[in-house]
Amino acid sequence: MLHFPVAALAHRVHTRPVAAKRKSSARKTSTARPRARGKLAPARERRGLAAREVALALDSPDIAALAAEVTGAGGAPIGAYRDPLGGRALLVASLPLTAVQPTPFQRDLSPTHTKRLAAKIDEAAAFLDPLIVVRGAQGGFWTPNGRHRLAAAKVLGLRQITALVSPDESLAYRILALNTEKAHNLKDKSLEVIRMARALAKADPSRRETAYAAQFEAAELLTLGIVYEKNARFGGGAYSPFLKKVDRFAERPLAASLRDRQAWASRLTGIEADVKRIVGALQARGLKSPYLRNYVIARINPVRFHKARKGDTGPVMPMAQALTRMAGAAKQFDIKRVSSADLAWVAAGAESAD
Repeated sequence: MLHFPVAALAHRVHTRPVAAKRKSSARKTSTARPRARGKLAPARERRGLAAREVALALDSPDIAALAAEVTGAGGAPIGAYRDPLGGRALLVASLPLTAVQPTPFQRDLSPTHTKRLAAKIDEAAAFLDPLIVVRGAQGGFWTPNGRHRLAAAKVLGLRQITALVSPDESLAYRILALNTEKAHNLKDKSLEVIRMARALAKADPSRRETAYAAQFEAAELLTLGIVYEKNARFGGGAYSPFLKKVDRFAERPLAASLRDRQAWASRLTGIEADVKRIVGALQARGLKSPYLRNYVIARINPVRFHKARKGDTGPVMPMAQALTRMAGAAKQFDIKRVSSADLAWVAAGAESAD
C-alpha cells in the first residue's frame, strides 16, 4: 500500500476540480466491488439432478443386478440413488469383510496408520466413512480407496462394513483421485501408478498410454514407479524437477511404452549410483550438508535452466537425450569445483521454497 504525506494528500483533494470529483465519485459507484481474494464464488448456473430424480428403487434395472450380487456375497442392499452430479446409479450396502479386497495395485499397507485409524473408529463407536466398492476382476468386490479402513475394520473384528457400490468398474483405476484417508507421498503415488499401468497394459495392450493420463496424473510417476519397485529407498523427489520437464505420456500403446520406461528407469538408477559416488567423495572432503545430494542432482540436470514456451506442453528435451546428457554430466562431475558457499546457496533456496 502507498502512503502519501497528509499535507500533500489534503492539497490534492482541495485543488481537484469539482467536476472531476463528481466524475470520480460516479465512476466509483458504477464499478462492481472487487471480490476479496481467497473467497470462492458460487457457480452462476445450477447443475445436476433435482431431488425427485436422485431417489432410485432397489429393483431398478440400473442397480438390480448389482444388488443381487451383494445379497449373494452375504451382504445387504440398503438403498440406491443416482449421483446428483453425474446421474450414475449407486448402491448403498452392507458387505461382509471377507467379500471385499483392496485393488492389487494400491500402495502398501501401513500397520501404524491402520492401528491409529482403528483406535479412532473405536473411540467414535461408529464406522462413518463407507468404502467405495466396485466389482473385482475375478469376482468379489474391490475397494480402490479403502485399504486402511478395511484393515482397521478387521483389527476391530467387524463382521460387516458399509460401502458405496458402483457398477462403474473403471473407478478401480482412479485411486489417486479417490484416496483421501492418508496423504500420498511420491513413492506411494509412483508405486500405485505403475501397478495400475501393468494391470491396464495386460487387460488392453493396444490402448495408448495417453488414454490413461487422468488415471496416472503425471508421466514421471510411471518412470519413478519402476525405480521404486527395485529400490524402495530411492529419493525420487530430487529428480522430480528434471523429470517434470522431459517426461510425457506417449502416444504409443501402453505395453510398448512401459518397455521404454523400463530402460529409462535403468538409466536413472545408473545415474543415481554416480550421484552416490559423487556425494561420498564430497563428504570425504569434509562437506557434510544435508543438501549435498540435491545440489549434485541439480548440477547435472541438463534442463535446469530450460523453460517451456508458453502454451507448449511438450518436453523441453527428449527423454532419452536428457538422460544421456545427465549421465555424461555425472561422469564428468568435478568435485574440486564444489565449495561450501555453493551448498549454502542451495540450502537457502531450499528453505525459501519450504
